[in-house]
Amino acid sequence: MKIGKRIGLKDGKPTRDAFGEALRELGHERPNIVVVDGDVANSTRTEWFAEDFPERFFSVGIAESNLVGVASGLAMAGKEPWAASFACFIMCNAFDQLRMSVAFPNLNVKIIGSHAGISIGEDGPSQMGIEDVALACALPNFTVVVPADEPSTKAATRALAEHVGPAYLRTGRPKFPIVYTNGCDHFRLGQAITLRDGNDVTLIGNGLMVAACLEAADLLADHEIEARVLDMHTVKPLDEVAIANAARDTGAIVTAEEHLLRGGLGAAVAQAVGKLYPVPVRSIGLDDTYAESGDPDQLLEAYGLTPEAITQAALELVEQRRANMT
Repeated sequence: MKIGKRIGLKDGKPTRDAFGEALRELGHERPNIVVVDGDVANSTRTEWFAEDFPERFFSVGIAESNLVGVASGLAMAGKEPWAASFACFIMCNAFDQLRMSVAFPNLNVKIIGSHAGISIGEDGPSQMGIEDVALACALPNFTVVVPADEPSTKAATRALAEHVGPAYLRTGRPKFPIVYTNGCDHFRLGQAITLRDGNDVTLIGNGLMVAACLEAADLLADHEIEARVLDMHTVKPLDEVAIANAARDTGAIVTAEEHLLRGGLGAAVAQAVGKLYPVPVRSIGLDDTYAESGDPDQLLEAYGLTPEAITQAALELVEQRRANMT
């Protein structure tokens, strides 16, 4: 992955791998955890849980709606089910079951959407989850988490194990740059993490785009612009305090996500800004389009999910703000 290389970020494990490792560890600590998968355990990495706990692992085949139904039944029986498949399959195919069998009864089911975003590359648009965050956020009672790297994914998985209630965790296929080089023990659901401070503009990202925001902040420093960088790993519940402070302190916000612009992180941040402290907001993401099959780095470049795009949006906002002040 090219993102982050310019500022010395090293690639870590794919977030799906980090999730799989954390889930297996939790299996040894929490005997009530059970796992349901849609015949893609070797991709979602729930296979590692299955190796240690075959009696607590259930593969229902390529049948996501049934997968969610089984998970909800296990939750009603007092278990702690984790249900995993590709993000596009489990959120799009099984949305009605998620709505009526998990969200409505407010059950303690954790949904894992792997292979999210366009960075899965050659698998193509039929398997790229780009609507999943919007769908998950639309479900009442759901907590929605999009971690930035290997350490934060492990921390998020552990946090969700302690959280009682329905939740969605988004993971990816490629190696993600390591943002949290010293671990992420300070991870808290619903609390953004400030990775870099600044008073000229705020960059808010999640997932792979957190590293892109850090790289953009470095590029902006070349223009003598100090950018604050927030890892907004939890899209729901959103950290409105951090957003309000950022709007008040910096006067402009750029969001970045590997997701459709409508209904994702940018939309949630803009809604919060409009309610709490109105300032200009620009959003980097997929603009009402599907992607195609291709090399992950080339796809991110083609669809404008880059540090350069974030930098350009921030430059325009800062210039606009400065012009309005003269």
